[in-house]
Amino acid sequence: MRIVADENIPYVADAFGPLGVVKTMAGRKMTREALAEADVLLVRSITPVNEALLAGTPVRFVGTATIGFDHVDTAYLERQGIAFATASGSNANSVAEYITAALLVLAERSEVRLEGKTLGVVGYGNVGTKVVRYGSGVLGMRVLINDPPLQRAGVPVEFVGLEQVLAESDAVTFHVPLTKEGPDRTHRLIDGAQLAKMKPGAILLNSARGLVVVGADLQAALAAGRVGAAVLDVWENEPGIDAALLERVAIGTPHIAGYSFDGKVAGTQMLFDAVCRQFKISDKFVNWTTLVAPAEDREIPFTASGDDQKDLRNLLRRIYDIEADDARLRRLAEMPAGQQGAYFDKLRKEYPVRREAWNYGVKVAGDAASLEGKLESLRFHVQ
Repeated sequence: MRIVADENIPYVADAFGPLGVVKTMAGRKMTREALAEADVLLVRSITPVNEALLAGTPVRFVGTATIGFDHVDTAYLERQGIAFATASGSNANSVAEYITAALLVLAERSEVRLEGKTLGVVGYGNVGTKVVRYGSGVLGMRVLINDPPLQRAGVPVEFVGLEQVLAESDAVTFHVPLTKEGPDRTHRLIDGAQLAKMKPGAILLNSARGLVVVGADLQAALAAGRVGAAVLDVWENEPGIDAALLERVAIGTPHIAGYSFDGKVAGTQMLFDAVCRQFKISDKFVNWTTLVAPAEDREIPFTASGDDQKDLRNLLRRIYDIEADDARLRRLAEMPAGQQGAYFDKLRKEYPVRREAWNYGVKVAGDAASLEGKLESLRFHVQ
């Protein structure tokens, strides 16, 4: 079997090597010529997979190591009889931890208590369900959920309309796929008109797709003070993002919310399993996950202060410093325009290892009964 894979898929050569010949390359440099002998194509979100890339190639299977797949022309794959798989849910916890960290940072900066505030969650899929769980069970926020397709499907959750989410939420976070047409279109879902409906001073967080929010409209709303703050992990026109918008947001990161090491490894495993199913290969002969190193400093001693919000902020900072990601991206604004896109991609390619909370044990000293419950909800191992 001949496999072409994005070089940023972790352990891809180790996992797929026993199945055949693996060629890795940069996702933005994949061409039809590179696939001239490929049976399997494995990508991340930056490679458009369509007829222009695949026509005339022997590719029989395409897998994306991501939750979203708007970069893949699935209709074309179906017409050509090319099998397709995603890594749905692989990085959901990574994104949920990112959103939790972002809310705690902004609360610390503004000296605001999150408990009792309202969090609007637009999109209740793999990511949204975890964001709801952490928002309510960890941060103590009231949560409003909007997801029209799931509401129509009769999912037993109390859903509300988007206008209610915007009007009542102190923070609104988006976890929707990018859909460009139909009744559930999310392309440019949030424009100037919708931003004007937000509760004054509210926070907007987007870690879904850049095209869900109209950047120019958000920039204007931030400049006018209609939106209190924004956290953007995804941007229009990546990697050539709007440096002026970056300067306006409270936290900006280079499309890495789902980039925990654990999430990426889970994505590799999902694609490996899918390839084995598709080609009827036994996966018993290889256990590449034994190569995955444990997290460093797995045991964290911590003395509770009695302020759960402060303690959660400090503990999450120990395993993931979102402000460091923000600081690295802000250097982009100082660069010539012609270098900014390459720098954005470099930040993603060379992203430091980030491990999720379940890798760590926390030995808590002091009176911390309520804190311990919140840490367990985040999947820390409390000792």
